[in-house]
Amino acid sequence: MHEKQIPAHIFRAYDIRGIFNDDLYPETMLKIGLALGTYAGERGEKSVVVGNDIRTTSPLLSNALISGLLSSGIDVTNVGTTSFGVCAFSGWMLEKDITAYITASHLPPEWNGVKLYTGEGIGFSAEENEKIRDIVLEGKGKEVSWSEVGNYQMVDLRDEYIEYITERFGFESAKKEIVLDCGNGSMGLVALDVMKQVKLKTEALFSNPDPSFPNRPSEPTDASLGALKAEVTRKRADFGVAFDGDGDRVAIVDDSGRMLSADQCGVIIAKALLEARTGTVLANVECSMLVERELERLGGKIDRIPVGHTFLTMEAKKRNAVLGIESSGHYVIPSFFPFDDAMVIPLKIAEILVKTGKKLSELVDELPKYPKVRKNLQCDDDAKFEVMRVLADRLASEYGADRINTMDGIRIDLKEEEEGEGWVLIRASNTSPLIRVTVEGATEEIKDKLMKKFVEVTEDAIRKR
Repeated sequence: MHEKQIPAHIFRAYDIRGIFNDDLYPETMLKIGLALGTYAGERGEKSVVVGNDIRTTSPLLSNALISGLLSSGIDVTNVGTTSFGVCAFSGWMLEKDITAYITASHLPPEWNGVKLYTGEGIGFSAEENEKIRDIVLEGKGKEVSWSEVGNYQMVDLRDEYIEYITERFGFESAKKEIVLDCGNGSMGLVALDVMKQVKLKTEALFSNPDPSFPNRPSEPTDASLGALKAEVTRKRADFGVAFDGDGDRVAIVDDSGRMLSADQCGVIIAKALLEARTGTVLANVECSMLVERELERLGGKIDRIPVGHTFLTMEAKKRNAVLGIESSGHYVIPSFFPFDDAMVIPLKIAEILVKTGKKLSELVDELPKYPKVRKNLQCDDDAKFEVMRVLADRLASEYGADRINTMDGIRIDLKEEEEGEGWVLIRASNTSPLIRVTVEGATEEIKDKLMKKFVEVTEDAIRKR
């Protein structure tokens, strides 16, 4: 086997991803394990939990990562093939220093990679991941002698995970019926048993793990959930649930067959949580103004955060948040888990339906609707961030620097007396030669007016770069 060149592009801000035996090889994962162990050792850390999803290549990549970790002197606890939630729970319960999960999440079957977390399940920051990358690319991973190799053990905390959840949820007298679409992913290994233990009547779709994802893509989208929507309406179920490939994201379908946005789902859950405790609700910069409009009057303090599940869990811990909402379908409820395990969300929805006595569609219809649209504009990778800098200066001079939120792109919240109530987010893609313009308005007319104005402003900046 000849030495493979390791491409830098597989190292992303918040995970490592590539196509198996194209730009991600087993020996690459071995070096990542060695680098992770070297980095952990430099920080005085000694233990890592490793788990993997159901992809065909996941066990062998997991073994390669483990070999690298052990050869750096780090102790490894292998939790095997399981959901993200069980893996993160294991690291948390066992009080390990780091959790590593082999997965490519929602990407197609030929992809794979690894996500790195603290032992509590808080995602590694971009800076931490960059340090791992640099150790790999510079060949600075440090191997130890045979007598210092790390200790290895296999552990299965699946039953403890189910017990932990069951102690916090129970639906003894509830006659709720749920359709569960596991998408042939990792949640098929645990979700149905959770639902059975909490005594929720559940109809299963695509529950058998299959790494080819034969029934729908591993990413649950409005377009890919036709089977779930049809089954919910056919069975007259209370709602439907769809998980992504590894189980850290979820989509909810109401009893009328509509897929909820992350904003709608998050607001419904936040309302229930704020009844018990007022506090901070986190929402990323792409989330709807629905969050402020509905939750501030209930005592919620809304803090906007950058896009990405790492910021969600990191900031939720820092700010002792009631709930964190990520527009892609990640949620974190720190009073339950410090990490974004999707299993909690359908259980909270069921709990809310039992308590309110309402249908999920009724709770959705009670929420105001704000039209929202996004447009992708082509912009070369080597120019897009300079364009963003120019735009930030131009818009700050027009609206005032204190009105421009530049933590992740450029977001401007507009008032009624300006262009109309709404907001715009202009954000450069981290992975594609694109600048995305997202707008939301109180009405369709306002939305269209905002989109026209800010697309023109952005296109003008791209032309003049």
